[in-house]
Amino acid sequence: MTEHMREPVISMRKLEMSYGNKPVLRGVDLEVYAGQIIGYIGPNGAGKSTTVKIMLGLVEGYRGEVRIFGKDIADENIDYKRRIGYVPEVAELYDSLTAQEYLTFIGELYGLEQRKADHKARRLMDKFGLEEVYFNRISSFSKGMRQKVMLISSLLHNPDILFLDEPLSGLDANSVMVVKEILACLAAEGKTIFYSSHIMDVVEKISSRIILLNGGYIVADGSFQELRSQSHEGTLEDIFNELTGFHEHKAVAEKFVSIVQEV
Repeated sequence: MTEHMREPVISMRKLEMSYGNKPVLRGVDLEVYAGQIIGYIGPNGAGKSTTVKIMLGLVEGYRGEVRIFGKDIADENIDYKRRIGYVPEVAELYDSLTAQEYLTFIGELYGLEQRKADHKARRLMDKFGLEEVYFNRISSFSKGMRQKVMLISSLLHNPDILFLDEPLSGLDANSVMVVKEILACLAAEGKTIFYSSHIMDVVEKISSRIILLNGGYIVADGSFQELRSQSHEGTLEDIFNELTGFHEHKAVAEKFVSIVQEV
């Protein structure tokens, strides 16, 4: 079945958003389908976080239409949120809670029964090599351990859409490989993943579709191979720099190092 014959999981029409007099999104049209891993990239201030926060129902005052699972999110029916998982770039975890208390609490918020949430969370912590700290306070956790707890909390209720903002932050090399494989397995099960990162080589490798936002507009949309074939050459980083007009990185780096080496 072609994508055009099935219902998009996420649909945006003429999405616009301004903060005061500053336009952030200038008319985004987008359809996303089940099983896609979307690499959602762009420079700081391009509107990536704003788009995600609108879809999560965290930002109001936008213009245009956003439909998730076929329903307009402006209708204030929040049932769709139970089918969404989210890992923000800066995670606000309750440091005074143990991992068990936090994960069980999040599971219950999503409608899981307390014992089910606890049982599932403990097994997922074990798969990340963290079962022995399940009853420890989060305040004692390293950055990587906190990131694993956030990933578990976003997946505990088996969501259909997963929004990830720099999800590999703080993870060791082995954990990175495990998380990449988890995302591939989830996509194969028909889950939709919105993956936002500044680490271009990771986005290039894991995404089935890459969307580049610049200045509030989508300036590229396709697989990495498709983006390369559209007269863009090299790595995703090269394509990113070409389409966003940033070519000064080498000159800036050379000047920076020359200052470091001043006697």
